[in-house]
Amino acid sequence: MRVLVIEDDHDVASYLTKGLRESDYVVDHAEDGKEGLMMAASENYDIMIVDRMLPNMDGLNIIKTVRATGNQTPILILSALGDVDARVEGLRGGGDDYLTKPFSFTELLARLDALGRRGRQSPETETVLHVADLEMDLLARTVRRSGQNIDVQPREFRLLEYLMRHADQVVTRTMLLEKVWDYHFDPQTNVIDVHISRLRSKIDKGFERPLLHTVRGAGYMLREDS
Repeated sequence: MRVLVIEDDHDVASYLTKGLRESDYVVDHAEDGKEGLMMAASENYDIMIVDRMLPNMDGLNIIKTVRATGNQTPILILSALGDVDARVEGLRGGGDDYLTKPFSFTELLARLDALGRRGRQSPETETVLHVADLEMDLLARTVRRSGQNIDVQPREFRLLEYLMRHADQVVTRTMLLEKVWDYHFDPQTNVIDVHISRLRSKIDKGFERPLLHTVRGAGYMLREDS
């Protein structure tokens, strides 16, 4: 699950980012309002965590602007403003949940989980992906090919989801490092090769036509051979 954290307090942002990544979230961070709004408008996120008081643009204005564009990404407001009026204003302004500082990280995770379930239940959200006879159910977290269940690990699931969402397109190693592993540098390891190999053996082995292809010198592509 991909999360955008808009938070200007360095300590809080570091705490959130570290904890969320350890909990297997992919995290992007913006440290001021304008940067956060730009990222929210240019990327697709499953959830956004937005501080109320931010430099350049306050959190409530970010939320109102995002909602005005039709973006219905679940938003958790995180703020030191904890009185009833502030919470009501935040929720009426477009927030889906409100958590006051200081907060319990365990509670924050539980709230994100609830928001994630709520977001996945939206009728406008695609919940089942298909490429040829390969099917991924994002709600049930299952993968099937030709009706046969395929057991994949969490990281393999995220890798396959990204490939399926970009079917018939070349996906580079850099794209996979950033979007699946949340690396913004090359770790100089064979982590991608290992996971691609494992995934290929699971979704292609024993089936007539391979779906996962290596594009020499470019990356990988999920497509059905004609």
